[in-house]
Amino acid sequence: MKNFKQQLNDGELLLGTLISIAAPEVAEILSQAGFDWLFIDAEHAPLSAGDIQHLIQAAAPLPCLVRVHSLDEIAIKKVLDSGAEGIIVPQVNSAAEAALAVAYAKYPPQGQRGVGIARAQGYGLAFQDYIERANDEVVVIVQAEHARAVENIEAIAATPGVDGIFIGPYDLSASLGKMGRLEDPSVREAIQGIGQACRAAGTRLGVFCTSAEAALPYVEKGFTLITTGTDTLLLGLGGRDMLAKIKAR
Repeated sequence: MKNFKQQLNDGELLLGTLISIAAPEVAEILSQAGFDWLFIDAEHAPLSAGDIQHLIQAAAPLPCLVRVHSLDEIAIKKVLDSGAEGIIVPQVNSAAEAALAVAYAKYPPQGQRGVGIARAQGYGLAFQDYIERANDEVVVIVQAEHARAVENIEAIAATPGVDGIFIGPYDLSASLGKMGRLEDPSVREAIQGIGQACRAAGTRLGVFCTSAEAALPYVEKGFTLITTGTDTLLLGLGGRDMLAKIKAR
């Protein structure tokens, strides 16, 4: 059976949703909804290291990628030790930053990840097995969500150890002076440029979308790591839609 990294590298369509609520039950419910993976957001959501581990445990065996709050060695080490399948690093704007993300996620000699004993290592009971396979299985995704990243995208996409580029379309549009205007020509051109660079480098493409309708065009363009919606949107819009249908009787 393929692991998550093999599925990603093989170009399989991997559909996920974003988790921001620190309730293991939410991750557990969504893990049973048919998603291929979950995007745990430690950048914008008020999630502690303990919250993140509990969400990963509740979702198991569904793979989880954790967006860390920044390019931070300790944060990356902690989420990987908690058992995340990989990391998503925000605001990566250069090849040097992308290489640092890889280094923080990989054990020596490929990187500089510190060696600990935690959940990922079976609390010590599976230590040797984990450290022997971790470098081959941990997924490193970097976010291209700024005009500076677009300027350096060829080098970022070609950085050894980077498995995918994840576009943050809203932050990207803001950095271009077009906040939320995803159909603006300059935003579309930037996204197209990221796509071209990734295809040339053989690096997988990911993107966040607020709805299935917004995601479909990206699927057609070859994006394979798709995050559609969030736990809060699924709750809020689901409730709103149910009420609207009743009130419209």
